[in-house]
Amino acid sequence: MPRLFLLAALCGALLLSWAGASAAERLPVGDFFKDPEFRSVSLSPSGTYITVSVPRADRTVLAAFRVRDMKLIGKWDQGENRHIDRVRWVNDDRFILYVTRKTGAFDFRVGTPDLYLSDVDGAKRIHIPNGGTYSIVDVTWDEPDTILVQRSVDSAYLFKLNVYTGKLNTVATAPLRFGGFVLDHAGKVRYAIGQKTEGGDFVTLRRDGEDWTTVHSAPMGESVRRPLMFAKDGERVIFSISDEGEPVRLALVDPQTGEETLLARNANVDATAMLMSSDETELLAVGYQDGLPGYEFVTPDHPESKALAGLLNAFPDHAVSFSGMSRDGRFILLRRYSDVDPGAYFLFDRKSGEARFLLASMDWIDPAKMSPTRPISLTARDGTPLHGYLTVPRGEGRNLPLILHPHGGPHGVRDEWGFDPQVQFLANRGYAVLQINFRGSGGYGNAFERKGYRNWGTTMIDDMTDAVDWTVAQGIADPKRICTYGASYGGFGALQSVVRNPEKYRCTIGYVGVYSLPMMFTKGDIPQTKSGVAYLKRVQPEALAEQQAQSPAFNIDKIRIPVMLVQGGKDERVPPSQYRLLKDGLAKAGNPPEVDILEPKEAHGFYDFDNKVRLYTAMEAFLDQHIGPSAR
Repeated sequence: MPRLFLLAALCGALLLSWAGASAAERLPVGDFFKDPEFRSVSLSPSGTYITVSVPRADRTVLAAFRVRDMKLIGKWDQGENRHIDRVRWVNDDRFILYVTRKTGAFDFRVGTPDLYLSDVDGAKRIHIPNGGTYSIVDVTWDEPDTILVQRSVDSAYLFKLNVYTGKLNTVATAPLRFGGFVLDHAGKVRYAIGQKTEGGDFVTLRRDGEDWTTVHSAPMGESVRRPLMFAKDGERVIFSISDEGEPVRLALVDPQTGEETLLARNANVDATAMLMSSDETELLAVGYQDGLPGYEFVTPDHPESKALAGLLNAFPDHAVSFSGMSRDGRFILLRRYSDVDPGAYFLFDRKSGEARFLLASMDWIDPAKMSPTRPISLTARDGTPLHGYLTVPRGEGRNLPLILHPHGGPHGVRDEWGFDPQVQFLANRGYAVLQINFRGSGGYGNAFERKGYRNWGTTMIDDMTDAVDWTVAQGIADPKRICTYGASYGGFGALQSVVRNPEKYRCTIGYVGVYSLPMMFTKGDIPQTKSGVAYLKRVQPEALAEQQAQSPAFNIDKIRIPVMLVQGGKDERVPPSQYRLLKDGLAKAGNPPEVDILEPKEAHGFYDFDNKVRLYTAMEAFLDQHIGPSAR
């Protein structure tokens, strides 16, 4: 199958950056932690307008512009801790806004999103409370007043929603909880996917006349056989398939015979994107993040595929993500970015052959002063392949102070290649930064994620340790100058790494971290919902004694190095009780936190710019004292 990846150009750029650049200029702390100018951009179906989501401390607002002259057409601000996190166009002049509550920079959505509909100029706004439970199945372009949405309560429902009045009419139902539907190109319901009972098997049903036939059933997180869309012929179906938890493959399946034709697969990772034709009838390409980002084209001869491939080649030393295409296929919205470049949006006009610059995310960042991030692969102690990223200060590459920086989550998320302000700040201060996608991380298949279940403080930590040892063996890290730093689950990983290997690290930093697994079942917002409790039961050790054995707060005697703790007083995801338990335990053991930052008005990750500057300035001084120049 034809492939088009940016790997060669990007790898070449990384090697040159590591080998030949001069040492980085020390930049102001605030340059790394100012809010970007925008987070996402969407294109209207006609290509006439764009919407831009703009972070503003404790909220994300939205602005709409006419592309021709970038004139502001409309704007939306839903208030404190309210974030417009998704926009979906429903016709040429109207769109849906999904508005969520979020109380901290690292937080996931809290509660059910509200749904708003508005014209591009802000007129005819309507509000559907808790409407975030509705997800769009089909934008019925031939009926601009309506769309098809699905919602699941005790059963799955498919509705026709009037986008001007909010009125709903039931179209179909299926006997599934948390279910959804797949339609053919004629708008006929053909499949339903979901769970028959809460926490039960994940099921795929096929509509046969008035009945539903089970096509596939398996416990959640195991094998997958999920219909995604119908092929252009209207008969065969594109399925996402995994037999034993390996990364999913995309295959074209004949429902009558079961015959499969492989479309795309990657041995290491799941797909991250599907690029569709402008008329939404054909799959053009599949995106993967196997180290560096790239695409596999499954319909390479399609004229729009050729345009996309040309755009990938037009931005050397950068990755490209595609954010939308006009309905006539003329305009393509794309984002260009890299490990050292926060990114910029362009609008490509296929008629003129020109890519027009629209806006940059952080135009004050000079890529020439940033540090390259290199994908790495290694083998864990039990033979499991691991993948991650290593960022080395510009112009340096040997015997460096190292920071192990585990990601949050931990399940369903992963570290990816791209610009990371925290990583770039630390590298700018002279530290190599190691990010490893330990077992339990998302994106590497269900089996890899399941291996982290019930092993938050054991196997997952051992993967981090093996990555540190690999970095030392490569001659990049100085084994006597290693610290750990992470936020949320990453804070847990930072402290538990010290518990598991007390002699390996010189200091540790926990930022809004989990420190007691038992407390996760009683405190914070996770145990307040049935789905949250089900999640904890699925991923945490069952026995209290094992939960305690895997928790930093119950292993204080092994934490004998300097500790920095950072907490938001209003954190609902990881409440201050976690922080206080560890802090008090360290104090009683005679090793109180050397740096202790509690910001009473912050939550799960700091929003306020001045608070962020104070935090990272204190972090810089702490690291400098223990593994930086002052420690020599």
